[in-house]
Amino acid sequence: MKKLDCLGQICPIPVMRLQNELSVIGQGEEVMLVTDHSCTCKSVQEFCRAKELVCSCEEVMNGIWEITIRSAPESANHRVKHSFQIGK
Repeated sequence: MKKLDCLGQICPIPVMRLQNELSVIGQGEEVMLVTDHSCTCKSVQEFCRAKELVCSCEEVMNGIWEITIRSAPESANHRVKHSFQIGK
């Protein structure tokens, strides 16, 4: 899994970095984007919906989110998963 550290970066920078990364990964591979801006979760979710990708967003620490993005299997229907959990 490729990890993108987008801490301190505001939109649209994380989405642009994700778009660049997705152009070089293979089918079924995952990218994890780490951010400290909650609005990035919504922006990435909208991007994934438009590109028919699967994503999940989890708040792993107070104010830190990990967004996991992967291409959907060829046979899968379009779906976007969005969830929040505070702390662990």
